[in-house]
Amino acid sequence: MNRQWFCRNIAFRYTNGIVIDLQFPATETLLATGVAVKSYALLLALLFVSPTGYLFAQDGTDVYEAKTFHAKNGKTIPYRQYIPKNMDPKKKYPLVIFFHGAGERGTDNVKVLQWGLLPLHAYLKANQLDAIVIAPQCALKEQWVDTPWALPSHTMPEKPSGQMSLSIGLLKSTAKNLPVDKNRIYATGLSMGGFGVWDIVQRMPNYFAAAMPVCGGGDTAQAKQFLDVPVWVFHGSKDTVVIPKRSRDMIAAINSAGGNAKLTEFPVGHASWKPAYNTPAHWDWLFQQKKK
Repeated sequence: MNRQWFCRNIAFRYTNGIVIDLQFPATETLLATGVAVKSYALLLALLFVSPTGYLFAQDGTDVYEAKTFHAKNGKTIPYRQYIPKNMDPKKKYPLVIFFHGAGERGTDNVKVLQWGLLPLHAYLKANQLDAIVIAPQCALKEQWVDTPWALPSHTMPEKPSGQMSLSIGLLKSTAKNLPVDKNRIYATGLSMGGFGVWDIVQRMPNYFAAAMPVCGGGDTAQAKQFLDVPVWVFHGSKDTVVIPKRSRDMIAAINSAGGNAKLTEFPVGHASWKPAYNTPAHWDWLFQQKKK
């Protein structure tokens, strides 16, 4: 049976309890069966945990296309890519590179979708925005940055890790071959991926319009690299995996050097990516940034 259900400008279409289509409104306040829902995140959570339905595919495999980047040296890295449905090659689109955490490493090109990417897609749909998104998958036992995560500080390695080198190649290839707005390239990622965000922007600051690292850590000696790159950092104040000092120190160093960085701490442990990526205002900020 194919039915429709509406809650103040948001329309669901479902068959046999499975959501097959969803249209978002332009407002952040929804009314469902008389209950005020103050964020899309809660609505999406209700759909994801429903025993009878899901939004698109729960793992996002029908939203982000599975691809493989082939470097000139013969090495490869799997990644997921999202492009606007009716992408116009004559237009220019913002580009987001997303770095996943340690738990999503592998070669399946599916685990990379576990955190962050679905809220990003939901945000784009809700606000009728177009963007290009790429999310490389780090190999098992490898890291975006060759440094232990539990340390109170680290020095940026002279050369990027092998997985980061491949990701930089992927980023440059995407920016060259797709209609990317070079003034609106963004980096975000969580945990191990948060370290990745700090690392890639430290190495190529002129490439990015903004960065949004979550529960990661950078090299405070590289703070001047962020003078022209706005940064919004998120961390859990109770995090014992990557201590919040890592984010606090980077923010202090950047701002002391004359940069524009801010930190939001949540009263949670390591999983600060959940409130970070499920709050529309954070994505609002990211997509508003443009290179000076």
